[in-house]
Amino acid sequence: MTLKIERISDKGGTRIRLSGQFRAERLDQVRAEIERRSTSSLDLEEVDLVDVEVVRFLNACRSKGIPMLNCSAYIREWMSRERRGRDDPRPHRQEGKE
Repeated sequence: MTLKIERISDKGGTRIRLSGQFRAERLDQVRAEIERRSTSSLDLEEVDLVDVEVVRFLNACRSKGIPMLNCSAYIREWMSRERRGRDDPRPHRQEGKE
């Protein structure tokens, strides 16, 4: 499945609704869509698969104040783990290793 990008404008601003598999090779298209209009939010309700580059991109959007609407729990958790990993300079231990 590919990624469908849909722009929805209303009185509240512009929302970019994404559907399908959001992978790194589609980042340039989503970035261009965000830059084309002053996007007020990204709607991720129908996104069913992401990769690490997309998670990093979503964190960058979040840090710029772009809200994530309808973001699944697994994507939110991955975003949170990625932020913690980048903020914590200590090396990560593997479970069961000293």
